[in-house]
Amino acid sequence: MGGGDAAYTQGMSGVLRLVATPIGNLEDMTYRAVRVLREADLIACEDTRQTRKLLDHYGIHTPTISYHEHNEATRAGELAARMKDGASIALVSDAGMPLVSDPGYRLVRAAIDAGVTVEAVPGASAVVTALAASGLATDAFRFGGFLPHKASQRLKLLESLAGAAETLIFYEAPHRIVAALEAIEQALGQRAVVVARELTKIHEEFLRGTAGDVRAQLAARDAVKGEITLLIGKAEAPAVDDTPLREAVDGLVREGMAKMDAIKQVARQRGLSKREVYDEVARGE
Repeated sequence: MGGGDAAYTQGMSGVLRLVATPIGNLEDMTYRAVRVLREADLIACEDTRQTRKLLDHYGIHTPTISYHEHNEATRAGELAARMKDGASIALVSDAGMPLVSDPGYRLVRAAIDAGVTVEAVPGASAVVTALAASGLATDAFRFGGFLPHKASQRLKLLESLAGAAETLIFYEAPHRIVAALEAIEQALGQRAVVVARELTKIHEEFLRGTAGDVRAQLAARDAVKGEITLLIGKAEAPAVDDTPLREAVDGLVREGMAKMDAIKQVARQRGLSKREVYDEVARGE
């Protein structure tokens, strides 16, 4: 067993370290991450073959064990037991920060329940990297993981986020990105979007524009390849409508809307209850 962080004696609770790894460029590895992986007793990997390329690059010879979505339910308990007996285990995903749209939650929960210390070793993240260079607002953002595969579910989700006052960030597969942009057009109109592709790699690319503009660029290609982070600009603040409530309702009624439907719509638009609008209209009659 190595020194430093891994100096645990038998019978003393070990530690779980969640180690961020590069999302493309192998130079995006921190000194601390390299040291932790060298000193660990075991490295749990989403794909041992993928992680081995990184370990070989840095001359790290720590043993590895597979930990992925198909075995995490059983392996989490096994690894937690080893840490409880004093083992120092590092968890890595194929790229970026473990647990972010990757397996690992069960292991973290099992470690905490077993009284094992859990530490995060920060590093590269596709979400933050794409946001920083996107040109979209960074004061608030919402990460939604991967968009739903089914078109109806994808559209429903996007429609529910139409009023979101923060930049929206998703991961998307290259063979679904054009369909995703079509859904954004349908649900959100010509909202500003950014497609960040192959971040930190040789063919890194940022496509910026409206959903329609970016969709047209990608649709014109023979194929779209690589890892994709999709960002959608936040909703514009609606213009303040200071039209008196009764006038607003009467206007909708003149356009052919039923009175109660008009009251409901005005209430939604103004953030008021239906009763408040109804009472105001009734007072003027």
